[in-house]
Amino acid sequence: MAKDQPSGQLVVILHADIADSTLLVRHDEQLAHESIQSTFRHFGDIISKYRGRVHELRGDALLAEFERASDGVAAALAFQTIQSDNNAKETDGILSQVRVGIALGEVIIANGTITGTGVVLAQRLEQLAKPGEVVIQGAAYETIPERFPFEYENLGEHKVKGFDESVRAYRAILSEGKLIPPPQETKQQKVLGLPRTQIAGVLAIVLVTVLAAIYWLKPWGNHVESAMVENMALPLPKKPSIAVLAFTNLSGDPDKTYLSDGLSENIITALSRFSQLFVIARQSSFSYKDKPVTVKQVSEELGVRYVLEGSIQIAGDQVRVTAQLINALEGNHVWAEQYDMELEDIFSVQDEITSAIVATLKANIDLNEYARIKNKPPRSLNAYEKFTLGLASYFKYTPEGTEQARKFFEEASTLEPDYADAYRGLTWAYINCYRWGWIESLDREQCLELAFENAHKAVELAPFNHRAHQALAATFMHAGRLEEAIVVFDRALDMNPNDANMMASTSAPLIYTGKSDEAVLRLGQAIRMNPYHQDWYLWNLGFALYFSGKYEESIAALKKMKIMPNLVRRHLAAAYVRLGQIDQSRTVIADFLENDPDYTIGNVRLNYNGKFSNPDDLERFIEDLKTAGLPE
Repeated sequence: MAKDQPSGQLVVILHADIADSTLLVRHDEQLAHESIQSTFRHFGDIISKYRGRVHELRGDALLAEFERASDGVAAALAFQTIQSDNNAKETDGILSQVRVGIALGEVIIANGTITGTGVVLAQRLEQLAKPGEVVIQGAAYETIPERFPFEYENLGEHKVKGFDESVRAYRAILSEGKLIPPPQETKQQKVLGLPRTQIAGVLAIVLVTVLAAIYWLKPWGNHVESAMVENMALPLPKKPSIAVLAFTNLSGDPDKTYLSDGLSENIITALSRFSQLFVIARQSSFSYKDKPVTVKQVSEELGVRYVLEGSIQIAGDQVRVTAQLINALEGNHVWAEQYDMELEDIFSVQDEITSAIVATLKANIDLNEYARIKNKPPRSLNAYEKFTLGLASYFKYTPEGTEQARKFFEEASTLEPDYADAYRGLTWAYINCYRWGWIESLDREQCLELAFENAHKAVELAPFNHRAHQALAATFMHAGRLEEAIVVFDRALDMNPNDANMMASTSAPLIYTGKSDEAVLRLGQAIRMNPYHQDWYLWNLGFALYFSGKYEESIAALKKMKIMPNLVRRHLAAAYVRLGQIDQSRTVIADFLENDPDYTIGNVRLNYNGKFSNPDDLERFIEDLKTAGLPE
């Protein structure tokens, strides 16, 4: 539609505002402004996907036009579903609840603005809506075909300001157990009531018009704003690089988010297995979750050419998954697909998406080999849910979290006795027990024995599961069997060279065996794959740099940590000693002892007992801590 058009057009108008925006501003003006702008940018993106056009984004209101009322209602309901899910997760008290009105009316579009009775009527209908609702005019309701999965609550006739005649209004809702219709391309309209010769003429005109439109619009060209290599925060890898964003949960049920997150993570894991690709780690790509971001922004901040985004919508035992792969540098969609299936088959789609992506990228990948080595998905959604709950508890890194994690992992293994991930989860829980005594009912040696038992079980059940091998390697490392740990870690890296967390984990046994320079290189690779990495990457890096003799770099790495755990201060103090900054090292140790007054050199020996293949490396570290003031 041209920017400036004459008056007298009949279109569908959508008007939306933020309910109680004044109260939000009084609560926190800055947060309210950011929340409202983010909400409308997100709504605008959805409107565009449903072939609508946003005309105004001002203050606390949004105005858009559609050619069909069905597109306007579908876009509004899709947005309200996502917004309800997002509001359920908010903790800052700023809930942007949107009211939507949709009307069919005459408008004037000129000089980039839109006015007319259709705009006013849509605004009046929006005022009849409660927060989170969509209210439509009776005339618009009558144009929506029955095939659409919408239901309507008749709100009756209303006298509205500025109109002489009453307006019938309906509240539009999604039919129970149904999925929101995806955006659809305009189909060729039927030509009725014309002689064949006239039909042929019409079709000829249509063909010429379509060809002209294709040439002018170039649909194979830019559909999103292109990223620029010169603007990238990180160097663009030479091989095909990709970031998989967290899939959006369109189900309206926050409890189903574990499935949308899980599918995204499983695709990341599957793609990571290919050494021909460069895959951004989950933690970095998921940092954009529930935030209004553009493909351009993701590409330039993470340094990748391709971005995959998608959504999951669940209704009863049916699920719809959509996915689209975007070439950020060219600004176009190179592949997109929609999958409809039974909920129990949801894991089958991850392999279809993975195969489609690698085939599209043409990265010289043997998909037959992938089919042979891919991880076996769980048969039971209940087992998978228990496993994800176990991971959430484990990553609390507390005694209570570890005990809870063990229970969830055990429940998962009971539900599905050949579920390898459940056993690798148990391995990590028992490693925590061995290291820190975090399971009161077991002594440390029992925990080590159980860690080995579950790690071997996981590898036996899933010989190509790189994370099962990672768990076994970690068990070897904490048991002091360093050479065996390195062999198994390298085997896991061969299976999945793009797993940033595993790459970073391999640094520890390298440090203990005197290969600190190699550890530094691996940590650098891990940080490039996971730019928004956790602080423990920097802890390992600072430790590796210390044993590599790069003390200033060690201090710089440790000081980059967002939150410095007390134990890190030991490594910081030792590096200061090596630089001759004794006063600074003693200040750091004083801070350390203030938090843990009973800690001594004896604790250091206990923590690192049997870890270093060359005892002199440990003794050097201990002597530096003594100099810094750590008591015997």
